[in-house]
Amino acid sequence: MVIARIDPGSDRRWQTFVENRPDAGIFHTSAWLEALRQTYGYEPVVYAATDRNGLVNGVPFCLIHSRLTGRRLVSLPFSDHCQPLASPEELHVLLAAVKDDATENNCKYVETRPLTPYESGITTAAELTQSHDAVIHRLELHRSRDDVFRGFQKDCIRRKISRSEREQLRYEEGRSEELLQKFYRLLLLTRRRHQLPPQPLLWFRNLIGCLGEKLKIRVASSKDGIPIASIITLSFKDVVTYKYGCSDPRFNALGGMVFLIWRTVQEALNEGAAELDLGRSDHHTPGLIAFKDHWGARRYRLTYYTYPARSGGPANAGLFMAAGKRLVAAIPDPLFTRLGGLLYRHVG
Repeated sequence: MVIARIDPGSDRRWQTFVENRPDAGIFHTSAWLEALRQTYGYEPVVYAATDRNGLVNGVPFCLIHSRLTGRRLVSLPFSDHCQPLASPEELHVLLAAVKDDATENNCKYVETRPLTPYESGITTAAELTQSHDAVIHRLELHRSRDDVFRGFQKDCIRRKISRSEREQLRYEEGRSEELLQKFYRLLLLTRRRHQLPPQPLLWFRNLIGCLGEKLKIRVASSKDGIPIASIITLSFKDVVTYKYGCSDPRFNALGGMVFLIWRTVQEALNEGAAELDLGRSDHHTPGLIAFKDHWGARRYRLTYYTYPARSGGPANAGLFMAAGKRLVAAIPDPLFTRLGGLLYRHVG
């Protein structure tokens, strides 16, 4: 099997392959990869085997250059997961080519983030080591609306849905600059509260520009018109992905986040979606894990792998977050929004 290295931005064969591959998701798309390139300067590359009909398989990576965290190949940065679109036998050959390129480019390491853990044969043959362990929640939607609703935890979810209805919360969705600004103001509140640097506004603008109708900003406002919660969801094929969420803590009792996710679930059901991907949760966030459990979503193990062996999560994320917390605590508000643009490209 001869391995080709293709540019997913200019070679339309990749997007055609992704559209026709049943296990491909939003993070495989050329649009997602282009947003990563535009925002952070990463170099997307797909390792794939081809025949006369097009691509046979493929795994997308981004080549990251950073003076702070080193050069590396990651599949994929700022993506909860990226399942290799290849059989185990094919994957072994693809990863061998990736490792060769990593050596040639003086990369510190290669990282893959599959949706399902690799079989032991793959990790042994490719000399991969587990570098990060998390969980992902997936809510199955092959049921009636009533069946899905009955799966919600009574006190934490169903009662909050009722409360949000009594409060007459207002709902908006779209991709306008006005909605983006509402989302981003709430994001800054949330990141400041958690003492974490915010993602750059440019990232969200590029996601909107690249993904188009596959992305929705959803905003909940009080009956007085005050934005209280917002989420960003992504849609591809029959899967809806909850990617970002934020809120104003002064209004948490109104149930804005629950209101938005419930609206998303109902819309997904109406459109025939098979699944709501509630995203990755790290083990040090038990509250977030419990919140997703309460929706009746199934919890799965999410494991990242590196070559050569390393630990500590994506791009020394622990060190980055510790440094970020120190900066967040010290800098004034006008500089807070610039911090993410300075730091995030180094930790994809």
